[in-house]
Amino acid sequence: MLEVGNGALTYAESRSHFALWAAMKSPILIGTALDKLSPDLVEILKNRYLLAFHQDDEFGSPAMPYKWGTNPDWTFNASFPAEYWCGWGKDGTLVLMFNPADGDAEKMAAWSEVPGLDGGKSYDVVNVWTGQNLGCIANGVTINVPSHDTAALLVQGACGSQRRGERYREVRWTA
Repeated sequence: MLEVGNGALTYAESRSHFALWAAMKSPILIGTALDKLSPDLVEILKNRYLLAFHQDDEFGSPAMPYKWGTNPDWTFNASFPAEYWCGWGKDGTLVLMFNPADGDAEKMAAWSEVPGLDGGKSYDVVNVWTGQNLGCIANGVTINVPSHDTAALLVQGACGSQRRGERYREVRWTA
């Protein structure tokens, strides 16, 4: 059962819990009294981008991990959660970067590593949590993700041509 609003989850943990729950297209059974939720937690549950991905009537598959974060070669590790996830929907590619560490961590979504994206292209990117359009970004995004939080991006259609010498655009995540 979805645990946003129950127990001792922090705000960051609630965002991670809902983002991964919605991305895996698990049934959304909200197991808490909605009239007791703080406005911040209600906003998590009403996230239009995550709900659209979850309810997508064109693409039924859930997001899947595309790399783990603990092994040097980013491969599967049964004792450690996957940190990088992606899934496809009619609105674009959902990319999630989970930080299970006890401190902030820099996470990089390189288009060349995300299945279905072309590393040589630039894409329009939206911050799923704020709805802010981050613009046309070449090659990927580097984000500082707070402890136990999940950065969530919607990577939309290819745009413009890559500017010479641009590798990654730095985007600072704010919780």
